[in-house]
Amino acid sequence: MTEAPSNRHDYFLKRFPKEPAFRLKQIEKAYFTESMTGWESVTTLGKEMREILEKEIPWMSCTPVTTLSSKTGDTHKVVLSGMDNQYFESVLMRNKRDQWTICVSSQIGCAMGCTFCATGTMGLKRSLSSDEIADQYRFWKQFLSERPELPQRISNVVFMGMGEPLVNVENVKKAIHTWLDYTDLGPTKITVSTVGVLPVLEGILTDPDWPPVRIAISLHSPEEESRRKIVPTTAPKFHERLAKWTHEYQLVHGNRRHHVTFEYTLIAGVNDNEDEAKRLVKFVKTTSAVKVNVIPLNLVAGKAFTASPQAGIEIFKNVLLKAGIDVTQRKTMGSDIAAACGQLALSIKSEGKIVG
Repeated sequence: MTEAPSNRHDYFLKRFPKEPAFRLKQIEKAYFTESMTGWESVTTLGKEMREILEKEIPWMSCTPVTTLSSKTGDTHKVVLSGMDNQYFESVLMRNKRDQWTICVSSQIGCAMGCTFCATGTMGLKRSLSSDEIADQYRFWKQFLSERPELPQRISNVVFMGMGEPLVNVENVKKAIHTWLDYTDLGPTKITVSTVGVLPVLEGILTDPDWPPVRIAISLHSPEEESRRKIVPTTAPKFHERLAKWTHEYQLVHGNRRHHVTFEYTLIAGVNDNEDEAKRLVKFVKTTSAVKVNVIPLNLVAGKAFTASPQAGIEIFKNVLLKAGIDVTQRKTMGSDIAAACGQLALSIKSEGKIVG
C-alpha cells in the first residue's frame, strides 16, 4: 500500500513559502466558485503566480475516466483517475428532496474485508488525499452544471464509497472542513459511515478538530462471533466497547441531530431471521443509538450471498419497530451500473472501459 499523495495546500506552501495566509484561502474559495474553471480565471492572483500554478499544480486532483448513468437517471457513477493515475469511484444519487447526495470514496480499495462487499476484494491500494476526497464534490458540481435540465443542488455527502474513512481520518477531516468552509453543506448533511475502527472512534471524543458530522456504524450483526464472519476485522469485545462508546459520544457530541445510526445489511440465511432481529433489539437497547438503517444486500459477482426477500425484511423491521426502535430501509439505487452499496469495485482497460 502506498501513502496518499500530498495535497495542493502543502505543495503551495513549499512553492510559495512567503505568501500570506489569506492567499491560500483565496485559492480554496476559487476551487469552489463555479464561475472559475482554471487558474487563468483566478484573477485575485497575480499573472506570474497563475502561470506557475498552471504548470505545476493541477486545478483538479482527479479526472474522469468513465461515467455511467442508471436507466432511471437517478444515479450516476464516475471512475476517477487520481494524482498517480490510480482509479477510484464516486456516485451521485438523486434524493427524496429532488436534490443530490454524493457517495464519496476515501480510499482506493479497502482492507476491512467485509465478506459481502466488492470493494474488499480489491485489497487496499492506498488512501486518497484530502484533495481527491474534496474534489469528488467539485467533479459532480461541474457534471451538474453541464446538465442544466437536472436539479443543481448537492445537499448531502455520505462516506459510503470505497474504503474505510476512519483509516484515513486526517485526510477525511481536512476534506470535510473544506466543504464546511467553502460550500453550503452543513455538518448534519455529511455522514461518515464506518465499520467501527474503535481506537479512532474513541479518539474522536477528545479530538478538537473532529467536525460535528453524523456517524453511522456498519454493524451487520448483534453479536461478535457472527459479526466476525461478515466483518473479519471485528475487534475483540467489539459490541461491549461500541455500546460504551455510543454513550460517551452522546455526552460529548450528541443531540437530536447528532445521533448514532447503526447500518445493518440483510443477508439471506445469515443475519436476517426473526431471532437475529430480537438479539439486535437487545443490543441496541444497551447503546445510545436511536436509529437502525436496514440495507437490502446488493448482489456482487463471485459472492455466494443472496438478498433477503422483502417479506423477510418487513418481518425483521417489525420486530425492531415493536420494540420502539426507529427503523429505516435504504432505497437501492444504481444497481444496474454497479453503483449500489457494496458494489463499488473496478478493473479498467486502457481504453477506459470498466470490465469488472
